[in-house]
Amino acid sequence: MTTPPDNVAPADPTTDKLDAAVLKIAGVVVLGAIMSILDVTVVNVAMKTFTSTFDTTLATAAWAMTGYTLALASVIPLTGWAADRFGTKRLYMMALVLFVAGSVLCSTAWNIETLIAFRVLQGLGGGMLMPLGMTIMTHAAGPNRIGRVMAVLGVPMLLGPILGPILGGWLIDSFSWHWIFLINLPVGVVALALAYIVFPKDKPEPSQTFDFVGMLLASPGLALFLFGVSSVPEKQTVLAARVLIPAIIGLVLLVAFVFHALRTEHPLIDLHLFRNKQLRFSVLTMVLFATAFFGANLLLPTYLQEVRNLSTLKSGLMLAPQGLGAMLTMPVAGRLVDKIGPGKIVMTGLSIIALSTAFFTQLSSTTPYPAICAALFVMGLGMGCTMMPTMTSAIQTLSRDQIARGSTLMNIINQVGASIGTATISMVLTLLLKRNPPVPPAQPTSPDPSALAEFKLKMAEFGAAMSKHAGEAFAHTYIVAVCLIVLTLVPAFFLPRTKPEMPADSDEPVLMH
Repeated sequence: MTTPPDNVAPADPTTDKLDAAVLKIAGVVVLGAIMSILDVTVVNVAMKTFTSTFDTTLATAAWAMTGYTLALASVIPLTGWAADRFGTKRLYMMALVLFVAGSVLCSTAWNIETLIAFRVLQGLGGGMLMPLGMTIMTHAAGPNRIGRVMAVLGVPMLLGPILGPILGGWLIDSFSWHWIFLINLPVGVVALALAYIVFPKDKPEPSQTFDFVGMLLASPGLALFLFGVSSVPEKQTVLAARVLIPAIIGLVLLVAFVFHALRTEHPLIDLHLFRNKQLRFSVLTMVLFATAFFGANLLLPTYLQEVRNLSTLKSGLMLAPQGLGAMLTMPVAGRLVDKIGPGKIVMTGLSIIALSTAFFTQLSSTTPYPAICAALFVMGLGMGCTMMPTMTSAIQTLSRDQIARGSTLMNIINQVGASIGTATISMVLTLLLKRNPPVPPAQPTSPDPSALAEFKLKMAEFGAAMSKHAGEAFAHTYIVAVCLIVLTLVPAFFLPRTKPEMPADSDEPVLMH
């Protein structure tokens, strides 16, 4: 296990306020996390640029995103063991170096193949930043302040999908595609210097052997499963060979890993943590919420660009109220979770999200923008009460030597839920868009001016009908998102509604029920 650093005083168990030392650590962690999370979404807006620059297809260019995501997912299982073995500070700095080096190399890519390869390198570093950041912050804050520090870490997790398209669109329009990667260099260098100065010194005392069998099962299993799931939107069916074959092989490897992990004393991913009742319900809540949230998150930007014809930058700015709402409630929710437990907070947040998402089931091609912004703001208020309080619910039940493994587990769950949600919502939307679309008018057979005028009129009517059809397809897809959010209320109901008490002589919480 990783022992407490020798140059930092232990957290005061009598206070729940965040002192300056913890806030400094949180600031460095957020700087690294926001780079990693932004990079997942900032590349989305560059897909058309990549296809023209590298003379390739959109399906091939999409591997710049898929490769990053798969590398990110495959390295997460290793993070818990590596943190115990090498220490969180050293591993975090190494992850930053990998991420920044991958970013710089991406900006030098001369074809799509090299860009994909460099994105994989970038993902290997990015995948470790979030679980390591969670571990470092929870160690620094102590058990009584986990809710507050997790609220701080929640800022990049919620704002990343919103700010990514805005930043990416601005950099490409104002400079060039290279800058969506080069922007990470100065930020990464600052984060690396601050991590060296601010993070407490490591004193790792590795007591566990590396689970090679677990690595050979879990990492490729997770990557193959997510690759299969991520191929659903492109193939538009779960029955395609590109979806089924890797997903089934991945599932077989993951099932084999479960049997292996339950029989191994020190597995790569500690499934024995599921003996903890609170963590079990936290994981169920997180996977359902991630499926609903990240799945629904792709709908509105697509609707604004495809149905309302807004630019990438304008559609990104339209999403800003959601981030604002989350920023208002997240610090309050973090304080309340530390005082009264996560149960009431998460249930309230999910209820608010369900009600605001229900508004979008009435979406049309003419829905007023102020109404959309108001609904997004309310949704953001709910988001701030949901994601990080659920994470806190899992982490606050763990002893100090379990936190690295627990953080790794929750990040894997988050990644799996996000991939399943994106694939599910994309497939539903595609099917609805294809169902009974308007029929375009036939081309006029003669150059007669009256025939051409009539054709233009019919084309205008066809365009309006297509917009109406698309608006209805988006609205009906949101019904799936609402159902998933309502379903999330079931495991959330079992989250504790009282604060875990921490004995003065132990890191183990005594859960009050």
